[in-house]
Amino acid sequence: MTAMTQKSFHLVSLGCAKNTVDSESMAQLMLEGGYRSSLQANDADVLIVNTCGFIGPAKEESYQVLGELVAQKRTDQWLIAAGCLSQRYGKEVIDRVPGIDGLLGTRRWMDILKLVGQLDRRQSPEPLYHLPENAATVGRDEGEVLRIARQGASAYLKIADGCRRPCAFCAIPLIKGTLVSRPMESILAEARALQTAGIREIILIAQDSTDWAHELGQREGLATLLEAMVNEVTDVDWIRILYNFPGSVTDRQIEVMAKHNQLIPYLDMPLQHAHPATLKRMRRPANMDWVYRTLDKMRAAIPDLALRSTFIVGYPGETEDEFETLLNFIEEIRFDRLGVFTFSFEPGTTSEPLGDPVPQEVKDERKARLMELQQRISLENNQAQVGKTLDVLIEGHGEIEGSAEPVAVGRSYRDAPEIDGLVFVEGGAPIGEIVPVKITGAMPYDLSGEVETVRNVITLEGLSLAN
Repeated sequence: MTAMTQKSFHLVSLGCAKNTVDSESMAQLMLEGGYRSSLQANDADVLIVNTCGFIGPAKEESYQVLGELVAQKRTDQWLIAAGCLSQRYGKEVIDRVPGIDGLLGTRRWMDILKLVGQLDRRQSPEPLYHLPENAATVGRDEGEVLRIARQGASAYLKIADGCRRPCAFCAIPLIKGTLVSRPMESILAEARALQTAGIREIILIAQDSTDWAHELGQREGLATLLEAMVNEVTDVDWIRILYNFPGSVTDRQIEVMAKHNQLIPYLDMPLQHAHPATLKRMRRPANMDWVYRTLDKMRAAIPDLALRSTFIVGYPGETEDEFETLLNFIEEIRFDRLGVFTFSFEPGTTSEPLGDPVPQEVKDERKARLMELQQRISLENNQAQVGKTLDVLIEGHGEIEGSAEPVAVGRSYRDAPEIDGLVFVEGGAPIGEIVPVKITGAMPYDLSGEVETVRNVITLEGLSLAN
């Protein structure tokens, strides 16, 4: 295309970081296909919404965004609903939001240009569906498309897609299909490219990172990948792993994490509940002895380990006693970071026969009680950081209300992007740099501090002089 005729696209990405990677990959394909990116929807020829349909609130947000774009769409614009919502609900999406021109599912995002070309050539206003039933989930067939999403000095790198776990409440297997791991060579090549680009933090993501290469016959796949990665990208400061499945964190993974400083001491393990009966109804690992033993081993092997987990309250059949068990467990383990969701009834999942018997007001009350407990624990954990020096990756600048003093905003190893806390640094610091910060203040979820100056100490005839 010439500059005079070059068409443009506008892409909205909803949902999790894994969706963000898919969105960046589609954008890359559109750019390679001769389109330019537009920040404004009204200036674009093609509108793409990479939807989320994981739980009810995410589904409603997707419908809202699609509806807003339809309301302002010109007759010469195409609107494509891509991603999870389209994959799972198909024609229902068109029925709910008339005016969508095409649907593209999660398993064939790499066909975005093909669908756009079909829209350009179509002879009738009927929407086009690109939802092949037998399509493999994303994995080995994405060609040369990078499976990364950069955010400042950090980048998400997707190592697998899909999930083979039987969790009763989860629609991911319906949306993504079963596990498909990406080849190690592709992952390492992208990690090297990120290192060359100056990325300071690589965040490995998948529906279940600990399951990487399981379908290839590797029980210790993640540990093997981590060992290879630290040797390949020695200049990347932090490597963070998200989504470790309970029962799948092996002794070798713990050993590898303890051995290499690049593998930051941060464990994200979504446990979902702590009562064995609830976990069995969820079809989740219910061996709480394993959880206690593994967390004890990790804390012993990895000093200053930051623990993150997520839990569901109000699951069908959850009694007050079962919920109290969860509260006691959280009090005992003292997680550094915690996410809490109320149960969302999802048709088509294996929990559907259980219905949704717990009243919403009970769900909300339990969530509030749990978060009140966690807020206290989080504050106490943060207060324990006061006086320590933490390396902080600076991501932005701001101002303190009522003060002319500059402030930088960043994250320590204890904080994953978007889901955890922040560190506010007095005096400012360069964006993209990792600086030592002496922690001087603690809030329930965030920390504050000042850049620690390095002192040169000169010893002269028994006198110590500090510059």
